[in-house]
Amino acid sequence: MSPEINPTRTLAGQIAVVTGGGRGIGRAIAQALAAAGAGVAVLSRSADELDQTVALIESAGGKAQAYAVDITNAPVVRNSFSEIRNTLGAIDILVNDAGAIGPLGPFWENDMDAWWRAMDVNLRGHLLCTHAVLPEMISRRRGRIINVSSGAGTAPIANLSSYVAAKTALIRFTENLAAETKPRGVSVFAIAPGTVRTAMAEYSANSQEGQKWIPWFRRLFDEGIAVPPERAAQLVIALASGIADVLSGLFISVMDDLNLILENAAEVEKEALYCLRVRKLAAEKPNPAYASLLATAGRGSS
Repeated sequence: MSPEINPTRTLAGQIAVVTGGGRGIGRAIAQALAAAGAGVAVLSRSADELDQTVALIESAGGKAQAYAVDITNAPVVRNSFSEIRNTLGAIDILVNDAGAIGPLGPFWENDMDAWWRAMDVNLRGHLLCTHAVLPEMISRRRGRIINVSSGAGTAPIANLSSYVAAKTALIRFTENLAAETKPRGVSVFAIAPGTVRTAMAEYSANSQEGQKWIPWFRRLFDEGIAVPPERAAQLVIALASGIADVLSGLFISVMDDLNLILENAAEVEKEALYCLRVRKLAAEKPNPAYASLLATAGRGSS
């Protein structure tokens, strides 16, 4: 559960960028950021969908601009983010939401080009966008980056290897980046939006490939487990507001109680909760010097 925040003008004067903002979760996040007072740059490959998102935001009294961008194209990303800064101003918030399901089925039957293309969208694209905003955020000693990952990044899921590998890497990248940026005024989070009825989810549930290789996925909708995209948007607004900066680096789900996590922040840090970790038998005794060195490395340096 996210803290109860009045979204009106919470982010007034700030500039946010949302990738994958043409539809689904990204559109809901872009709308919520605009409703909170931020000027929003909405990125996607589809100009028509972007125009619809901008129209919805503007009809509600918000401010948004569309940028048709392939986030896997490094020169295009650099130029687009430069244009955003020149047009809207310095970027305060980046939400990396663009995603692709990738090929389904056993890894050895997957087309390797398709497998890697999905990695490009789900991971490399987010890295390129993050790399484009970080120098200025570090220089200004302010900024928040929110990576939309998935619960799929925390466990193996048969027949979904590209998606799982990318989402796991995104969570770990978030942790690592937070260790580097915490002393420099920038906060980074990974979130799980839950199972949302998006175009990608519909394909996973209803396509011939989806019904063959991940038949359990459709039951999430049939049994009413899916959540609305607004849940993810509410969590993004809470994290973007700055109230949870002490939790930078964590992987937080829309199903988690953010208030409870904040109240127990010291225990969360001590026990490395809401993170990717390798657990071992209690009978094993780790080298204390090595453990101390890893802990120091994880906290980063100023």
